[in-house]
Amino acid sequence: MSRGPDAATQLERALVATAQSAGCPIAIATSDWTRWASATFTGARHTLTLTAAAGPMLDQWLAGLSEAEFRLRNYLVADLTVTRLIRDGAVATVALEALTVEER
Repeated sequence: MSRGPDAATQLERALVATAQSAGCPIAIATSDWTRWASATFTGARHTLTLTAAAGPMLDQWLAGLSEAEFRLRNYLVADLTVTRLIRDGAVATVALEALTVEER
């Protein structure tokens, strides 16, 4: 029996959906994750690279990401940070790091 999409897939889908809703469609260029655990929680650390049209809508979306609420099945997004933003003309490349934690 399938548990459904993993945290990485759900996070990617949520980012694409929220960006689209904010009027700044994105494309996931790269995505990787590694298992993570603390004494209390288990989850994953994610690194993603996104591309999008540079502009004020993207800037506004990025500014709100760290406080955004994402609905992931069986996971919480505990942390989400923009680590790099490169503008090359009309295109922006964005590096993100995220931490997802399994709900119990």
